[in-house]
Amino acid sequence: MSLPTLADFEDAARTLTGLITRTPMDESQVLSEIVGAPVILKMENLQRTGSFKIRGAINRLSRLTEEERARGVVAASAGNHAQGVALAAQRLGIPATIFMPLGVPVPKLLATRGYGAEVILEGDTVETPLRLAAEFAERTGAVLIHPFDHRDIIIGQGTLGLEVYDDLPAVDTVVLGIGGGGLTAGVAAAIKARAAAEGRTVRIIGVQAANSAAYPASLAAGVPLEVATTPTIADGIAVARPGDVPFEIIRELVDEVVTVDENDIARAILMLLERAKLVVEPAGAVGVAALMTGKISASGPVVSVLSGGNIDPLLLQRVISNGLSAAGRYMTMRIPLPDRPGQLVQVSEVIARVGANVTEVLHTRHGQGLQISQVILQVSVETRGVEHRAEVIAALEAAGFAPVVVAD
Repeated sequence: MSLPTLADFEDAARTLTGLITRTPMDESQVLSEIVGAPVILKMENLQRTGSFKIRGAINRLSRLTEEERARGVVAASAGNHAQGVALAAQRLGIPATIFMPLGVPVPKLLATRGYGAEVILEGDTVETPLRLAAEFAERTGAVLIHPFDHRDIIIGQGTLGLEVYDDLPAVDTVVLGIGGGGLTAGVAAAIKARAAAEGRTVRIIGVQAANSAAYPASLAAGVPLEVATTPTIADGIAVARPGDVPFEIIRELVDEVVTVDENDIARAILMLLERAKLVVEPAGAVGVAALMTGKISASGPVVSVLSGGNIDPLLLQRVISNGLSAAGRYMTMRIPLPDRPGQLVQVSEVIARVGANVTEVLHTRHGQGLQISQVILQVSVETRGVEHRAEVIAALEAAGFAPVVVAD
């Protein structure tokens, strides 16, 4: 397969003009200090529909024939691809049917319907909607729009790379998440083509969630492999097998693929929320997670692509809690106590003395294997970091208590 050309990406960019947002870029002082080089955030979380997916969807749908448009399009997705296809279809006047799993977050469901698509809810995971969408296409003649495994989709996503290079011609490294590979393949091809035309090179580094990392094994084998996955909060890049089309591009053009774990991702989301005032979904924060954990080194300007901001508020609440805990700023302890007056006061005084803040207390005499003369105090506290958390535990132990951290 021949690589997409610079002319392909420039043509796609013209197609998207006026239909998408040219998203901003801004330096992160925190990340720049961690990496030791300027780190600039490409804020695609501010894109229409809240994700880069609108780029590929519009480029793909705009190249359908009139006869194909009349038949309509169909897609399957749990979120960002659904919204991208729905809005692209609305803008181009094409009927769209989207299959989504029953458990899809309500904001994504409402947004997809709000863009005018017919939404059909079926199945507990995205596998059922994928099957039903393929059957629908076979039955009705609707054009099936794949989320990443199509050349036009990849070229559309690659327009993001042109924006990055045009806004920061001195860019040295671009870091972004990989799921099926459409975005990374497109950005890598577009940036490397633009840089080569000017006699430069730019490193492209992909990041996957460790719980769903098909690319490292596939690249090592030289062919796309389906790998066993476990649940990840980065569901937007939770793909068990690379796409055939993007894999060939990534194998040739991407310099490195690294992985990050769930706590890394949670900490990145929390940092972006607190320090950059940006709401970013887990899949969009994996590049920042890799930079924060030292998985990536750079000597020149680094661009981290925040690929989406569609995070369910309930998940965000859990992620913030997890991120605070992972950063050493929140913990829950179980402390066995003798059942006599004054014990709770003593524990509280110790915690107050070292400057931690109690947020929740549970005091019980029942269950948990307690002796008749014992109670359990479960206390949640806010701390200032890992060292302060250790100070709280040490102070309690020095006072004769035996705290056990139960939520870390």
